[in-house]
Amino acid sequence: MAAASVGAAGAAIAVAGRGMTAEVLLGMLAPLAAAGASWVLIERTFKRDPQQLTALMIGAFGAKMLFFGAYVVLMLAVVGLRPVPFIVSFTGYFIALYLTEALLLRRMFAADAGRR
Repeated sequence: MAAASVGAAGAAIAVAGRGMTAEVLLGMLAPLAAAGASWVLIERTFKRDPQQLTALMIGAFGAKMLFFGAYVVLMLAVVGLRPVPFIVSFTGYFIALYLTEALLLRRMFAADAGRR
């Protein structure tokens, strides 16, 4: 996830110009950190006790809502990033990383079903 995100950020900065570096990188940071952390927790929980995975994901959903809301306000109101490039970057990474997480979950569940 991280390598692909950093590579995509480099490509986006190359296309958009170096003036967009902060918006692109900071738009990537929160979705990448949240998706990476949640994936580590998902894997650990699934290996330890798959029955607890739904409860973990519901709790993580609530925590991420608060985190992302605070992060966007912080980046726009306090840091002062330009809204459009930041939101485009944030939204693009959010969608791509959570699609990746969904596909990884599907693969993890399929592998588990194959063992039964």
